[in-house]
Amino acid sequence: MPLPLPGHPRLGQALFLALLLLLVGPARPISFQLPGKARKCLREEIHRDTLVTGEYEIGAPPGSSTGPSANLKITDSAGHILYAKEDATKGKFAFTTEDYDMFEACFESKLPVGTGRMPDQLVILDMKHGVEAKNYEELAKVEKLKPLEVELRRLEDLSESIVNDFAYMKKREEEMRDTNESTNTRVLYFSIFSMCCLIGLATWQVFYLRRFFKAKKLIE
Repeated sequence: MPLPLPGHPRLGQALFLALLLLLVGPARPISFQLPGKARKCLREEIHRDTLVTGEYEIGAPPGSSTGPSANLKITDSAGHILYAKEDATKGKFAFTTEDYDMFEACFESKLPVGTGRMPDQLVILDMKHGVEAKNYEELAKVEKLKPLEVELRRLEDLSESIVNDFAYMKKREEEMRDTNESTNTRVLYFSIFSMCCLIGLATWQVFYLRRFFKAKKLIE
């Protein structure tokens, strides 16, 4: 793969994306306390055909001799189980999304509450998707890429991801605009229909009252 020369357009793009990477920064693991007999879930929306990897670790409560005890389950909005682990302590998972969906990672503690105050378990979850989930070190070994070529490949994947995100947002904006236009049209037609019904009802009331007053000989 030829490297970009000074003044080449790809060099400017690479520098811009490198600056963007520095501003965004790497994703940090999420940590939280899981009480006994409790269940906590984390949700995230992910695009289709996206690689998702994760690494988790559940620590034992301080002073506990039984060790950590919790279940992990990752599902989509339809309830399909993508990953499940009972008595989870430490591990990794990976899957590829089939469609844009809301994914949920749930940790459920199995520690008994007991009579006293049971210390909480510390849960650490490092979940990555898209460019962050790719192992570029392994890619460099397989394709025998130089460090600069690996960085350019990573920047290329990042730019493609950004373009896909913008394309998705544009598509969603078009769908929302079409929905708004359709709703406005329906409201307009309903308003015209309601107005015609009111005019028809008022006309009918006028003729009905006219006939009623004539029958009572109140008017000629």
